[in-house]
Amino acid sequence: MKTPIQESCVIDAPVRQSHWFASVLSLKTSVPLRAEPKKKKKVDPRREFMAKERLKKKLKKLEKIPPEFIPIEDFITPAKCFDETRMRSSPTLSFEESERRALLLKEWSLYKHAQHKAEVTAIEEAMDAQMQALEELKLESEELYQAAISPDTNLFPFNHQGPCYTPPIPNHEAHDGKYNDITRVYTQ
Repeated sequence: MKTPIQESCVIDAPVRQSHWFASVLSLKTSVPLRAEPKKKKKVDPRREFMAKERLKKKLKKLEKIPPEFIPIEDFITPAKCFDETRMRSSPTLSFEESERRALLLKEWSLYKHAQHKAEVTAIEEAMDAQMQALEELKLESEELYQAAISPDTNLFPFNHQGPCYTPPIPNHEAHDGKYNDITRVYTQ
């Protein structure tokens, strides 16, 4: 009486010898191809020569035609801008309105000048007070003075790494991200 393992070996034996199913212990090979190589067509040397001559003639014709320049669209003014009816006339102001605007402009410039002077004097006063306080601190304690003038690195947390010392990856193309290419292609 055969065991279930022996029965499975007997059943699988013809399958393993087939070229479609390779044995676990054998080398794996691809399935044999059932095709013949294509036959090469016989090329007529006269036809090939004539085709080359036609191409040469076309190239000569293209060389005679001057190349068309690709238009730069940024320099082309749209046609709607040439419309004469689109010209906007400047509004006519009364004498009183032009004087009011001139005085308003003068007042504004005086206000901004005064604001600038106030800012400059406030900064100068703060700098003078700081220098005076540092001189007093230096007379009091040299250690406190050195601690006061040393930069505080925890004030602005900033981490910086310098350039890498590894060479660049050869033939690496950095991607530009996702974009829609709407560039026109011009053919001659």
